[in-house]
Amino acid sequence: MIRTGDEYRDSIRQGREIWMDGERVDDVTVHPAFKPIVDLRARIYDMAHEEATQDVMSYVDPETGDRNCIANKLPFTRQDWQDKRQAVDRVLDEARGVITRVGDETIGEMWSLYDGQDVLNEVNPDFSENIRRHIRRAVTDDPFHISANTDPKGDRSKRPQDQDPDMLLHVVRETDNGIVVRGAKYETAAPYANQAFTKPTIANWGDSALSDYAVGFVMDMNSPGLRYICRTGFAGRRPAVDYPLANRVDEVEALVIFDDVEVPWENILFYRHTAAATFIRSTLHRYSAFPYVQRSVRMADLMIGAALWNVRQTGLERNPAVQEKLAQLACYREGINAHLTAAIANAEDSPGGLLMPNQSLLYAGRVWAQTQLPQMMHHARELCGGQICITPDAASFAEPGPGEWLDKYYSINDDWNSDDRRSLLAFARDLLNSDYAGHRLTFQLFAQAPPFAHYQAVYRNFDFDGPLDLVKKAAELSDNVLGSGAAR
Repeated sequence: MIRTGDEYRDSIRQGREIWMDGERVDDVTVHPAFKPIVDLRARIYDMAHEEATQDVMSYVDPETGDRNCIANKLPFTRQDWQDKRQAVDRVLDEARGVITRVGDETIGEMWSLYDGQDVLNEVNPDFSENIRRHIRRAVTDDPFHISANTDPKGDRSKRPQDQDPDMLLHVVRETDNGIVVRGAKYETAAPYANQAFTKPTIANWGDSALSDYAVGFVMDMNSPGLRYICRTGFAGRRPAVDYPLANRVDEVEALVIFDDVEVPWENILFYRHTAAATFIRSTLHRYSAFPYVQRSVRMADLMIGAALWNVRQTGLERNPAVQEKLAQLACYREGINAHLTAAIANAEDSPGGLLMPNQSLLYAGRVWAQTQLPQMMHHARELCGGQICITPDAASFAEPGPGEWLDKYYSINDDWNSDDRRSLLAFARDLLNSDYAGHRLTFQLFAQAPPFAHYQAVYRNFDFDGPLDLVKKAAELSDNVLGSGAAR
């Protein structure tokens, strides 16, 4: 059943070996770099118990009578997707920012394997049962589920076998209980998650049908042999009053070291079979792309709000050039929203009997959201003006001497005093211009895959037959014209 926030906190206090800034982290629930995001994840659990948000965040299973998490529910209807979308929006409202790795976006990767049970059965029918069991467990036990994907990779011009083999996670031996793996993965939220769907990265496995690098499993994050080496967190480095987003919604990435970690057979979803590894790579974002792209709508809303408040308080809202920039931001936002709405309206049956968002529309929406993001951030910067990079910190505003001068020059009128103006500029700086803002922009290349992979997904899922047939008829081509190969 749905856990409480305190139960979640207890589940990650298991003596993990976590490192940040060269120091061992004893308890992520109280460490200043982790506490804000852990508290927010705990808050999501508690929202499922509170009367005001319970029905948005959870549902009652008609067979068991238990209350389960909306995010983990298998999608069979359009209403299921509408419910998931509403739940994500409510979480982002609570966060007052954008958070990406909270579970709803990674459970969809497991659903892709659910669709691929025929592929798994070619290897071992036990693997197919394993995926069904883990999906049931995700629904009933409500773990904080994340994804382990990217390896250090090493020299990418070489096969993993032709260099240090640990550059990609691989199986080193079998035991009676399971397999032993060695290597490393970059994972967002790993130090404070419960489990991770660990899978192979994009790699050159060669032409062999079997490979020790083609392995996928569910990893208990409390397992012996795991070590977490984290990047420096943004939370706690600077005052929250000056950097509100960095201190509220920073999600910490870690290089997770697998130092001969044993994975039980019941947690293995595929093993050595390169066809299964290729399948999961090609369908990985079939479902999970939806909540990722949905978060881009919220990012657009934050940019529009920050920019519009800035031009309003300086009296520039009626300027045609300003309105043009605001309209461009609005078109960006509505373009993402339209793709998501249409992807649900035109949802498709999946091979496993689920309902998946229309794949062509979803992937095209992802391309629109990600390729336009840098330019949209710059439009928002232009509208906010240069003061987001030169405004002093809150301590200077509070100090009697400099504070008097800052109050004079940052107060605009009776509606906009210096404190509100400083708060708005500080928020815009953290959204668009800070170390945290730069990290969030680059993070898209890690969290949602690089642009070429986005375009490849569109290429594989767009129906090229329609345009081909249209031109064949319009140009009066003969039936002998077949082309050099199938577009899909």
